[in-house]
Formats: sequence, C-alpha cells, structure tokens
Amino acid sequence: MAGEKILIIEDEVKIARFIELELQYEGYAVERQHDGRGGLERALSGEFDLVILDVMLPSLNGMEVLRRFRQSSETPVIMLTAKDEVTDKVMGLDIGADDYITKPFAIEELLARIRTALKRKKASPHNTALITVGDLQVNPDQHSVNFRNEPVELTKKEYDLLKYMAENRNVVLTREKILETVWGYDYYGDTNVVDVYIRYLRSKIDDRYNVKLIHTVRGVGYILKHE
Repeated sequence: MAGEKILIIEDEVKIARFIELELQYEGYAVERQHDGRGGLERALSGEFDLVILDVMLPSLNGMEVLRRFRQSSETPVIMLTAKDEVTDKVMGLDIGADDYITKPFAIEELLARIRTALKRKKASPHNTALITVGDLQVNPDQHSVNFRNEPVELTKKEYDLLKYMAENRNVVLTREKILETVWGYDYYGDTNVVDVYIRYLRSKIDDRYNVKLIHTVRGVGYILKHE
C-alpha cells in the first residue's frame, strides 16, 4: 500500500511531475530523475521499492538503464514508452522489466499496475527448494537452471516463466494465468508474448537437448511435465 518509495526516470518534465503529484496524492514517497545516467545512479542506491522507467532518455536510454540495473537489483520496474509493438515489449521484458505501459495511459491504470507490482514483490515467497522435472533442475536459491548438470542460460523473464511452470509441473496453465502471475498484472489483450517466451524456452531446453518437457494444450495453454 501507500508509503513505499518510488523513483520516476522520465525526461519529459511535465509527465514526470504529473505522475509524481498523482503518486504523492496516493501516499507514495516520490523522487524524479530526468536522464538515464542520473536515474540509474539513484536506482542503484537501493532506496526505492519500485522504479518507473521511460524508454527514451538522454545520456543513457531506458533499455540500457534497465540492463545495468538488473545486474544487481530485483526491484520492480515498470517501463513507459510511446511505442506499442510486441517486439518492443518483449525487449523490455526480456531484459527484466516487470511490466510495460504505453503512452498515453490513464493514471488509474498506472496506479493499478504499481499496486500489483508492489503486492507481487511482497508476496514473493523465499523458496529455496530445488525443483526437478526429469533431468531439468531449477534452483531458486541460486536463480539458476541446469539440464543434466549443464547450465542453461536464461534471461530474467525466461527464468521467471520456467520457474513458475516448474513449481506447477504437471498442471495445465492458461496463457492468462501465466501473464497474471509471471508478468505481475491482469493482462488485457494479446497474449502472444507468452507464446514468444515459450518458444524461447523450447529452443533453449526441448530443442537443444532433444526432449519434450513443454507441452501445448490446444485452446488452453501450456504444461511442463516429464514423460
């Protein structure tokens, strides 16, 4: 709930100020930065519970800010952009964004996404138990994945998706449920981003090791199981 500290990294001063006022009205503590380098420096201070990050920034663009930030922090990040292409969304999510909202947006939607991201952060269990599905091992404590004792290199979002499926192995998961849980909000619209990430995982696990772990359930979603 309100009281958390939020960093806004947005070069359009009027937009940043508008968001700041709305968040302050909701009870959040807010700080603004208007360029990439300054924003990254403040984000890395560890003082913030959530970061709102614009893609188009001077000195250092939002994607690069996010990439560097994710090297040392799991603080939730909501990306802001004027673009509305699936490829742009995938790029941001692939680097490690928790959510993505396109300008222009209703402030109510941004507030809802912030609440959801913060709630998800608080609710995340510290589960360190090794998860095994056939020869696949997901280690939440080390944030790593191995197949037959060989490391599998995944992006943050790929890891989050695989971990969620592994935790719910042998259970059919709908695209909507995957979006709601892995992406951290109730998603309205195109669920294609899930299919994109499933393809990524299959190429790195099923195709690479000639196994069949990720199964499609037509008209429903996906299931991770060892046969």
